[in-house]
Amino acid sequence: MKRVLLTGAAGTLGKAMRRALSGWADELVLSDRVDISDLQVGESFQQCDLADFDAVKRLVEGCDGIVHLGGQSIEGSFDSILNGNLKGTYHIYEAARQHKVKRIFFASSNHVVGFHSRETHLDADSPMRPDSLYGVSKGFGELLARYYFDKFGVESALVRIGSCLPKPVDRRMLSTWLSEEDMADLIKRVFSVNRLACTVVYGASNNPWSWWDNRKANFLGWQPKDSSAEFETEVLANDPLLNTDHPVLLYQGGFFATAGHFEDDD
Repeated sequence: MKRVLLTGAAGTLGKAMRRALSGWADELVLSDRVDISDLQVGESFQQCDLADFDAVKRLVEGCDGIVHLGGQSIEGSFDSILNGNLKGTYHIYEAARQHKVKRIFFASSNHVVGFHSRETHLDADSPMRPDSLYGVSKGFGELLARYYFDKFGVESALVRIGSCLPKPVDRRMLSTWLSEEDMADLIKRVFSVNRLACTVVYGASNNPWSWWDNRKANFLGWQPKDSSAEFETEVLANDPLLNTDHPVLLYQGGFFATAGHFEDDD
């Protein structure tokens, strides 16, 4: 890769991918609303609010790939999600079309399917059942990516990221955990295959407790090397078993699915 854009580069996940992707591209263009001053060899920075289309067009120009991590990554009011996750994602795809960028890694979320029960094994064809406004916004992004592929040939990996952290910290994450190294390897795979199309990938490591099936994305050649099994004993000891009728255990989205509507006062 010559010049790859990484949006959301100042966030927790963005920082992790900066480290993990070091040296992968000739130039990794970092972008966020806040300043990034600790640039490393091979990195450049452009400050950008994704809600500003002219700024996004300048940002995308000259890039040959986009890793789109930018936007709000937690539940919030519709207004707080609107600019980064709806307008921002549209601006990224439209700028990609105008500048003929043909491949995007789109950071979707497991919360797009968070209202499926934990006993349901999901694959790429499972229906969206968002558990939050945040999940709805990521569903919008996936549909937008499909539109831009079908109409304009912009290819996307729609990566429904689970819990990308250094290690799983609770029982739910034994199913959803994605190691930073496995995510970085997935990014590289997305940009190395001859044809990507518009493909759903569940972003999880090789976890024995997994709820998700990636066989329809096997052509990527991505085989996660890490596993939550390494941390199972520690997690089970530190996260007490809940009663089986506890609401948070019903759905894959966990507390996202059981929380009230964010706009409510109480």
